[in-house]
Amino acid sequence: MSAKETTAANGFTYTLSRTLDVPAASVWRAWSTAEQYAQWANAVAGSVEMDVQPGGSWKATMVTPDGGQFPLTGSYLEVAEYRRLVIGMDVPGKAEPAVMAMELDEQDDHHAQIVVTQTCDTAEERDMAKQGSTMLLDGLSAFLAEQAGE
Repeated sequence: MSAKETTAANGFTYTLSRTLDVPAASVWRAWSTAEQYAQWANAVAGSVEMDVQPGGSWKATMVTPDGGQFPLTGSYLEVAEYRRLVIGMDVPGKAEPAVMAMELDEQDDHHAQIVVTQTCDTAEERDMAKQGSTMLLDGLSAFLAEQAGE
């Protein structure tokens, strides 16, 4: 696995990129199947619901590193199976959802690149979202390595 991070100098956008030692289909299933997502994303067991289609909704209760729990909800804005998910995340007090894009690129039969991008309203929001996405990618990487028997 290799990792790359960039932060736009002219805004509040971050991009995280990793190359994983599994096919893109494995990454897609882990990200779009409630049972698998719950295992790697630090979600409370049984709290994840997904309707992975444009306009479909999702929800999950996440567990923070200190053991706290917080519910998340949102919708799928764009779904291109095995290639791209654009996810809207409901943010209390904001009229519009926070939007995160996850893109997959099949490198070969055994490697896929995942790229997560999000634009936020402030540097603080960007930094918090980037930290959360880094934790997600760490969990995903560990889960997929375990599934692959590494």
